[in-house]
Amino acid sequence: MTDPRTVFLKDYQAPAYGIPRVRLQVDIHDGVTRVTAGLNMRRAESTPVGTPLKLHGVNLTLKALAIDGAELEADAYTVAGEELVIHAVPEAADFVLHTEVEIDPEHNTALEGLYLSKGMYCTQCEPEGFRKITYFVDRPDNMALFTTTISADKKRYPVLLANGNCTTRGDAANGRHFATWEDPFPKPSYLFALVAGNLACLEDHFVTRSGRKVTLKLFAEQHDLRQCHHAMESLKASMRWDEERYGREYDLDIFMIVAVSHFNMGAMENKGLNIFNTSCVLAHPETTTDLGFQRVESVVAHEYFHNWSGNRVTCRDWFQLSLKEGFTVFRDQQFSADQLSASVQRIEDVAVLRNAQFAEDAGPLAHPVRPESFIEINNFYTATVYEKGAEIVRMLHTVLGEADFRKGTDLYFDRHDGQGVTVEDFVQALADASGRDLSPFMQWYRQPGTPVLHVSTAHDAVAQTYTLTVRQSVPAKTGFPEPKLLPIPVKLALFARDGQPLPLQLTGESAAVGVERVLIADQAEQRWVFTGVTEAPVPSLLRDFSAPVILDYAAGDEELLFLMRHDNNGFNRWLSAQTLFERMMLAVIEGGAAELPGLAAVLESLAGLLPGLVETDPELAAKLLQLPTENYLADKVGVIDPQRIHDVRLGLQKAIAKHLSAFFQNQYLNGHESSYQYSSEAIAARTWRDVSLHYALLGTPSFTLRDAVGENYRKAPHMTERMSALRALVHHDAPHAAVCLADFFGRFAKEALVIDSWFAVQATNPLRGVEEVRRLTAHSAFTLTNPNRMRSLLAQFANANPVQFHRADGAGYRLIGEKIAELDALNPQVASRLLGAFSRWKRLEPGRQALAREVLQGLAGRALSNDTSETLGRLLG
Repeated sequence: MTDPRTVFLKDYQAPAYGIPRVRLQVDIHDGVTRVTAGLNMRRAESTPVGTPLKLHGVNLTLKALAIDGAELEADAYTVAGEELVIHAVPEAADFVLHTEVEIDPEHNTALEGLYLSKGMYCTQCEPEGFRKITYFVDRPDNMALFTTTISADKKRYPVLLANGNCTTRGDAANGRHFATWEDPFPKPSYLFALVAGNLACLEDHFVTRSGRKVTLKLFAEQHDLRQCHHAMESLKASMRWDEERYGREYDLDIFMIVAVSHFNMGAMENKGLNIFNTSCVLAHPETTTDLGFQRVESVVAHEYFHNWSGNRVTCRDWFQLSLKEGFTVFRDQQFSADQLSASVQRIEDVAVLRNAQFAEDAGPLAHPVRPESFIEINNFYTATVYEKGAEIVRMLHTVLGEADFRKGTDLYFDRHDGQGVTVEDFVQALADASGRDLSPFMQWYRQPGTPVLHVSTAHDAVAQTYTLTVRQSVPAKTGFPEPKLLPIPVKLALFARDGQPLPLQLTGESAAVGVERVLIADQAEQRWVFTGVTEAPVPSLLRDFSAPVILDYAAGDEELLFLMRHDNNGFNRWLSAQTLFERMMLAVIEGGAAELPGLAAVLESLAGLLPGLVETDPELAAKLLQLPTENYLADKVGVIDPQRIHDVRLGLQKAIAKHLSAFFQNQYLNGHESSYQYSSEAIAARTWRDVSLHYALLGTPSFTLRDAVGENYRKAPHMTERMSALRALVHHDAPHAAVCLADFFGRFAKEALVIDSWFAVQATNPLRGVEEVRRLTAHSAFTLTNPNRMRSLLAQFANANPVQFHRADGAGYRLIGEKIAELDALNPQVASRLLGAFSRWKRLEPGRQALAREVLQGLAGRALSNDTSETLGRLLG
């Protein structure tokens, strides 16, 4: 651990020295890699002559240091902590600094900077990994032109890649070779990339709208190449979509993706050379489920879209992280909605937001979308920055409309091309292009917490008016005791009792403006009066989740059931069902009800609704039956009793399963398919069949059904069906589950990502406990050094199996605490994220709370990394 130092947004200053030009020579040898850098330095106009030059560097062995060809004497510089300070700086504004360092990528288990992954050298430099490669002004507002020459053993590392275009390659002495890459666009160091390995290549091309032919190359290990075609098609679809939707054309002659097995993140948007976690690029029907295919498509799009929203226009500093991530998440959500089902995509986006980000906002790890300070920026790659950041952009899009939003993004890209900017610059570009004052929306970036929207209604039959009263409250959080009011777009519709939407006309308007509209709630309390409303309507509020808020509206059960049946907005049909299920379960969990209230009416409604809905929209039918998660329900109660939450949720599932037992069994048994197709319709059918299987096994399953599941596992035509059957067998404790698990491992032992799924199926089994997970940590296929493998077992257990992680004897806490301590010594970034599983510990019932505290305090007594120490400090508060 280095000396922890808090960095504050208010203290931002531009760098005293910039580096407009970089020439790197990276010589890879066993046991040591030598990095020689020629840095064209430029003193800023505001920097006084003689100001010392400070460069970032971590775990570097300095071998040579010179300015303008003259070697520096030992007393001309100091190396302290993570800084190289050069005291003897030339008076000239421009000079060339030459450095030579040695690094040890083979033992870089933190996977930051240059490291070795299964025999392949690769980099991860975001956010501050480049300083582990060479001394540099390693911050995003230092934009430089890079020329990179890589040399390595030709037989072992025949592929040498870096950013930009390859200008020279050739052979060298002793069986070595080299390649020189030149990037014509200035970029910050976090976008630097380098790969050296023995890789196969899938090549294709794309013709841009201006007629340029771009070479597309996707690199992977030879045996994985057959799993790269879906990623290639996703890339081409992304490139075309970005041209059509945002007018953004690709700017280099080549675009490359490399699949890497050891990677802390999902993927990285390095200019022209994207480096991907294999889990986000490899996909084949035999080894990948529908969710895997969808993830590859989404992540490929996300990283490609960064070429403009992140690379050509980048962040001034790391406090502005959501400038690129929130905006690009919104863009990839739009893309995915266009590729598959828009309503289902929105449901999935909001489910992530409500389960992950709302919990983050409510707990000790809450922070603004643009933080005020940090010790380790790694700890702020969070759901708040990404998902809530995307919701802010979505609100701006909702308020402006598609045409003005597009004008604003065009202006943003044109105005700031080649610059590092702030979220204010983004919002101002939208405002300038649209002529709208959007400054109130900046407050969304500045304060944490999820606002609550309190809504009440009143119908006046005589005046034929309908009054909507909206009041907002924003919770106070640590450091933000007096949060300010926010502009909240409320998209709504009103439905007549026959299921038809009503025309919406406010008092003072000459005519209705349609059957759906957006109101902006930006005061402590506001009132809108609709005219010409002859009967009390049913309101459909917050359509498409038009703002990331908690809706407090006392809709009756009848209203929610009505919207489940009649709302023409697929997202709000789902939200109505979620609200109803949540209300029923909380009445028992926290309200003391002996039985689920309104259960009979809900079961009757589902019996009448589902058969028809399955015919028209099977994926929406499946989403309706995916109840609020245990973690989501935990955030809705004052004191968390994980076992009670689990039991009540399972009870509602069993009630639905028993009432529709024959229906679910029939849907599963008659839904078999013989081959795999990746399409919205096929995915919808498989999703519904998977949900049907779960409910069929919870009901009164017949011997025919149990045998069919086992048979479908053995004869499954693709991984989606095989995994559905395996999960069902394991999570329902079927007699032959162990046999199928052994068979699965034997079939796919050489497919790392499939074995990750094998671990995850067992880690998330609510019927099995800590002993099973501990046993799996000793399995020959398990390792802490591979983030994918660690996440598949430990993170899945801690975050997606709450009833077992929160076991009353504290065994789950102790296991994860032990592994965090081990992991912190290897990979602090990943250890810190795993620690987030304890975010709800202060709200647990007293017994579990004491056991969790004991584990956290035990960690606090150890020497930990800055990453983990910062997260632990916030948890203990």
